[in-house]
Amino acid sequence: MSATPAVTPAAPRRRRRSKLQRRQTTLAWILVLPALAVVALIAFYPLGKTVYYSFTDQQFLAGLQPTKWLGLKNYFGANGIIHDHDFRNSIVETVKFTLITVSFEFVLGLVIALVVNSNFKGRGVMRAVMLVPWAIPTVVSAQMWKWMYDDVFGVINDALMRLHIIHHSVAWISQPNTALASVSAVDIWKTTPFVALLLLAGLQVIPSELYEAARVDGASTLQQFWRITLPLLRPAILVALVFRTLDALRVFDIFYVFFGSRPDTQTMAIYDQNTIINGDVGYGSAISVAIFLIIGLFVVIYATVMRVDEQ
Repeated sequence: MSATPAVTPAAPRRRRRSKLQRRQTTLAWILVLPALAVVALIAFYPLGKTVYYSFTDQQFLAGLQPTKWLGLKNYFGANGIIHDHDFRNSIVETVKFTLITVSFEFVLGLVIALVVNSNFKGRGVMRAVMLVPWAIPTVVSAQMWKWMYDDVFGVINDALMRLHIIHHSVAWISQPNTALASVSAVDIWKTTPFVALLLLAGLQVIPSELYEAARVDGASTLQQFWRITLPLLRPAILVALVFRTLDALRVFDIFYVFFGSRPDTQTMAIYDQNTIINGDVGYGSAISVAIFLIIGLFVVIYATVMRVDEQ
């Protein structure tokens, strides 16, 4: 006769624990729901309204004229964004700016983070000083650099001529071949400290014991960097690249201060603003949706890279 298996004392504890977890989960959802409702109201409602307007001929201050449903004409029609040469140019300009600035900011930010993370006298002061460009409001720093770039009284032309690097003043902002480089340099100067701060946070969580063990095994500084620092810093690198890429794709203020609404230097955000200012809310909403999808594409790419890297 087989004996009935005894119920272990752990079983009731597991049941009590599961009930407690369900109660905690329910309580968590109850506490989070008001915040989710607010987010839905202030974020998803305007987004949904923009998507709706993108399928119409909505005009700003249209008066009594009824709004017409256009379907996909704002996207794929004869006058849709797919045939909009100026919008395509703004995409190219924005992507070039993003690639230039994010690349330089990552490399320079990594170098600064590695330097600041090392032990030397005055490290705390250097950490505070390096954040000054990032702390200055973008419009203020853009206007300051615009004066510095001036071809008549700008200090950049004066310094370069004194150093005999150039022989006459250069209109850095006005010339098409130097305009993008000029605005990119300002963004790199301002935002590199932010990237360095993110990478520094990643460096400080790497255990020092790993470097000590590597030195005992005879690994050089370069080998430690490639085999320890970079692999363990990869999550912080991806976060920095995501933040900076998305921010660069939405750039508006620094370009607007430098160039206003110049057709050859318009970013996607500036082109969208000009469209809506001209009263074409429906077409401007379609452009906003297209910008949202382009940014979303980059988010998907980064999320895929992060997911593959974690496997």
